[in-house]
Order: sequence, then structure tokens, then C-alpha cells
Amino acid sequence: MRGLKLKDAIASVLVAAVAIPYVGYLVRGEMPFIQDPRGMAGVGIVGLILSFAAWGIGVHSVFGKVMLLVGLASLGIGIAAALVGTEGSELLLAIFMGAIALVYFAETTYHARFGEPEVRRG
Repeated sequence: MRGLKLKDAIASVLVAAVAIPYVGYLVRGEMPFIQDPRGMAGVGIVGLILSFAAWGIGVHSVFGKVMLLVGLASLGIGIAAALVGTEGSELLLAIFMGAIALVYFAETTYHARFGEPEVRRG
């Protein structure tokens, strides 16, 4: 095991900053500053973008390319959940939060197991 780095810890905090309000939203139906699925999707979009900024977009390996595609698909689902409005966006929001969790666990597991992918030159 190679171990996690500071950027993984930052991404963990950002994902927790999305997951905790989402659980509260599911339990109470709203959270401070989040009154509907559109607001929760907005929080998720910001959290996902900031997490990608913390990790960096490494497309130098096959894993990096796959995670970039999965992350962009997740972002697309989040944008769709924000644009749909209140009708039918609960399911999109749940899929979006699951996709964020998938990206987070895949990235942190990969980094813990293999470390940073090496940049191939030439």
C-alpha cells in the first residue's frame, strides 16, 4: 500500500461536505440553504468539481481516463438533476450521489493501493 496523500484528505472532506447535507436532506426534506432537489444537486455539483480540483485530472493512465469519463458522466447527471426541477429529480439526485460515492471510493482506493499514476513521457 502506498498510502493516501493530502489531496485525498481534502477530497474526503469535500465529499463529506456533500454527503452529510444529503443525508440530512433525506431525513428532514430540507437543510439550511437547501430546500429542494435542485439545491442539493447544486451542492453536489460544486463538491464534485472541487474534489476533481483537489485530485487533479490525471489522464496519463487508463485509470485516469476512465475516472475522467465517469466523473464527467456524474457531473452530467448532477446537472440534469438540477435542471429537471422538483418533478422526477429525486431519482436523478440519488443516482448523482451514488455516482459521487463511486468516484470517491474508486479514486481513494486506487491511490491507497497503487499511489499516483506515473506520467509516461515520450
